[in-house]
Amino acid sequence: MSVNLDKWDVEDEQFWNAQGKKIATRNLWISIPSLLCGFAVWLYWSIITVQMLNLGFPFSQPELFTLSAIAGLSGATLRIPSSFLIRIAGGRNTIFLTTALLMVPALGTGLALQNSHTPIWIYYLLALLSGIGGGNFASSMSNISFFFPKKVQGTSLGLNAGLGNFGVTTMQILIPLVMTMGIFGGEPMTLVSTSGTLIGKIPAGTATYIHNAGFVWLVLLVPLAFAGWFGMNNITTETVSPNLGPSPLCFGKILGLLLIAFVTSALGLYLLLPAPVGLGLLSKWLVLPLVIAATVYGMKYLTTGTLRANLERQYRIFNNKHTWAMTIIYTMTFGSFIGYSAAFALSIKCIFGYCHIMVDGALTHGTLNPEGPSALTYAWMGPFIGALIRPVGGKIADKFGGAIVTQWVSLVMVASALGCAWFMKAAYASPTPETYFVPFLILFIVLFTATGVGNGSTFRSIAIIFDKEQAGPVLGWTSAVAAYGAFIIPQVFGEQIKATTPEYALYGFAVFYFLCLLLNWWFYTRKNAYIKNP
Repeated sequence: MSVNLDKWDVEDEQFWNAQGKKIATRNLWISIPSLLCGFAVWLYWSIITVQMLNLGFPFSQPELFTLSAIAGLSGATLRIPSSFLIRIAGGRNTIFLTTALLMVPALGTGLALQNSHTPIWIYYLLALLSGIGGGNFASSMSNISFFFPKKVQGTSLGLNAGLGNFGVTTMQILIPLVMTMGIFGGEPMTLVSTSGTLIGKIPAGTATYIHNAGFVWLVLLVPLAFAGWFGMNNITTETVSPNLGPSPLCFGKILGLLLIAFVTSALGLYLLLPAPVGLGLLSKWLVLPLVIAATVYGMKYLTTGTLRANLERQYRIFNNKHTWAMTIIYTMTFGSFIGYSAAFALSIKCIFGYCHIMVDGALTHGTLNPEGPSALTYAWMGPFIGALIRPVGGKIADKFGGAIVTQWVSLVMVASALGCAWFMKAAYASPTPETYFVPFLILFIVLFTATGVGNGSTFRSIAIIFDKEQAGPVLGWTSAVAAYGAFIIPQVFGEQIKATTPEYALYGFAVFYFLCLLLNWWFYTRKNAYIKNP
């Protein structure tokens, strides 16, 4: 069968059962591990930064939170062009190229980590490049949405996103393990404070191969790139990817649009970050809308001919009020999942890994806590459950309706965020913060679980609210804006930890969740809702 599918009608049950289901399933099961690796490379800074502290790298805690935040901003911004790539360049072409591009930051990270004196700006650049993995989510979800009928959209999108999200957990388990072995050569470094893996603590003085955190992903990315090229399809119907042209031309369009997002991300970071890396002129609350607007308008006005016409057609989604409502609601669920995934490990290290002791009337936070939990032992739990439950959330939403499920999710998120904030406040004022760790961890896992269920329910709603042509771009766009959670949440946690008030971060997020609850009620669950329980 040709890689280009010029006949594709999955709402026709006979076609679906005879041909469509087999083809769609094959594309889904190549898409899932490719997306998994994308998440892993995008968010591996959440684990690498913890190990940098454990190895005594000469960087401050705020600098390391900024490293995760840069990857978050880059990945979210790259999702904006990635939302529209399937119509412009085709699913097979897009997934193959963006998966292959992940090899660049993976290789660069491995090389940089071989020297503890590599300057911080090199890591900032690599974090910017690792955003490719974050951008891949938008194109992957948009692509899979075209392969399945509406009756199973919640399940199929939940599988792709949920198992793809397992890249976070896979990374958080795999990286600490491979750092204990010299499987890729190179000289080890010596831990100056306790580290850990899934199976327990690793004492100070142990040899560690931190550079394996980058190199290990090449083992998966190379075969996945081949699988994408030889096993996936472009749907070339009028409503999906018409008039594609040769693959090299499609690759050029993809690279050109991604370059626009890289430039706007870099400029935004230059305005945001303090000297000597940037100018430090603007706050993140100004930089984010500027970066989003610059990317959207740059794509429109820096392109020509059929490419611009194609984008203008897809930009019609911005005239629909439901695009904006679902963007905010999905930011509550996925934005929280991805942001907490990026910040969770380092937050555990900074809050529970140090004793908070009064010295000369002032509370200090720099004494290592020998009884503190290892962040690398526990950080994988929340993202694991959040990803695992996402397909279940989609399935429940297929049965009961997405908006009703989202409403209950919102309530749980408000309550668990407030509970986490209380225990964070107590721990950050205690000489024995580990006594508060178990309830903190349980409530954070509840919070992650709610985000996972909500991720599945909101995507089901999008598939019902929008027609076939708009659903794919809307899925990509909402995921793009929501992904800025991976930038905002590490930044906010870093700022509040520096200000010695980490609980304020979660108070603010709880207020946002309550506003999302009201928005979801007004649009989709009240008596005279615009669309009842999609």
